[in-house]
Amino acid sequence: MATARKVHVLDCGAMSCDLTWLLLKPGRSIRTRQTKDQPVEWYPCTTHAVLVETDEGTMLWDTSCPRDWETRWEPTGLQDFFPYDQVTEEQYLDARLGQLGVSPDSIDYVVLSHLHFDHAGNVRMFEKTGATLVCNAKEKEWAFGYEGAFNGAHLKADYEGLEFETVSGDAEFLPGVTLLEAPGHTPGTMSMRVDLPETGTMIFTSDAIYMGDSYGPPTTPAAIVNDLTAFYDSVEKIRGIAEQTDAMVVFGHDAEQLHSMRRSPDGFYA
Repeated sequence: MATARKVHVLDCGAMSCDLTWLLLKPGRSIRTRQTKDQPVEWYPCTTHAVLVETDEGTMLWDTSCPRDWETRWEPTGLQDFFPYDQVTEEQYLDARLGQLGVSPDSIDYVVLSHLHFDHAGNVRMFEKTGATLVCNAKEKEWAFGYEGAFNGAHLKADYEGLEFETVSGDAEFLPGVTLLEAPGHTPGTMSMRVDLPETGTMIFTSDAIYMGDSYGPPTTPAAIVNDLTAFYDSVEKIRGIAEQTDAMVVFGHDAEQLHSMRRSPDGFYA
């Protein structure tokens, strides 16, 4: 079986948000940052990217949030619900890549799990670098097809005018890297399976599964779900693959898990 060579997990800091956005349980109401002192659980919604080295190229999975989040997100109003305010200078994506000696023009592929603003926020960094931009075909159709400047957490300012290649279904993308169709959160959300020679299988769920508490069982949905039936189906699909491969499942926004992992630039998985 083909394997990738290395996986670097890039901790890009955290947004702050009401936990209800990520974990839909009774008794919670969603708060903005102006009302976060009221008795709800305000959560560090971590964001990460993943750099994967293979024998056929280097791939970046997701691009985190932009430096200009406050102004860029203003048309959506979501800058008050998800302020990207728990980030240091060294945690911005360009800084994280620089710590590895990686420049944007040395990356061959930029694959976006979906086109929400906390995953596609820095994709324009690769606009003229020669990198191939990739997303799911259903995600591209949805994200480019709605009227207006934004729809929920899809913000056309992030990606409009860029050229994306697309994949459909489950696709072996590079040696040891398989993109898994996992809709529900958005119409074209993907997760990523990486097979490594020593670590074994890792599954990066992105927002198909927000947190360990979401995974269950029982599975707990989030407030931001496009198709609830598809969401449940995707969770169980990932669970099945994880059980078959004894995979490490890495959730999209789980602060406790992310902080327990080997993170760039101090560690990696091989």
